[in-house]
Amino acid sequence: MAERRRVLLVEDDETIARAVRDRLAAEGFEVRVAGDGEAALAEYGRAEPDLVILDRLLPGLDGLEVCRRMQAARPVPVLMLTALGEETDVLVGLGVGADDYLTKPFSMRELVARIHALLRRVERAGQLAAEDTVIRVGEVEIDTAARRVFVRGAEAQLTRTEFDLLRRLAERPGQVFERDRLLSDVWGFSEAAATRTVDSHVRALRRKLGSDVVRTVHGVGYALVRR
Repeated sequence: MAERRRVLLVEDDETIARAVRDRLAAEGFEVRVAGDGEAALAEYGRAEPDLVILDRLLPGLDGLEVCRRMQAARPVPVLMLTALGEETDVLVGLGVGADDYLTKPFSMRELVARIHALLRRVERAGQLAAEDTVIRVGEVEIDTAARRVFVRGAEAQLTRTEFDLLRRLAERPGQVFERDRLLSDVWGFSEAAATRTVDSHVRALRRKLGSDVVRTVHGVGYALVRR
């Protein structure tokens, strides 16, 4: 029998925490729950979860600081929950190591889909790491085996999802990828309402790699600029 995946849920709203815990347990996950940042870090060290669901707003240490400390200790896939819905807060969350985000209120079906897709990406990244490949597009160099990215020789610190998105675009530089195709190829699902997720990650890539690295084709999608 396969070992159950461990999920750490960090949520101070007891009603939401109970509902998410019960749904994930029914999906076969082993779920640990923490209600604040300090408890989350302590449980993180004990449980060594495969994935963390992390509320952006927490009593004491906020979700951003908790995410930063977790990633510094041991990188882990993080799905951040936010009630703010502001682009700045989403980008800051992605910048400290969150791989994906959901805005409250959210459906349990979408939450479960995001979790499964994120875990699949982690597994796929491990398989791809065996490939010794370096992709160069203009001033960007992507070491796919080491999962490292360099711009003009300086390393850019990308999250797991940002790396996967950049790699997908770099496989066919100059080609325009529609948003829903990127959702399917990178995130592992395709929901019309989730295309803003792609937009947020592209903005995060531009902040780290340069504003002219990824081109927007309005009404269609994105392309990596070939120079």
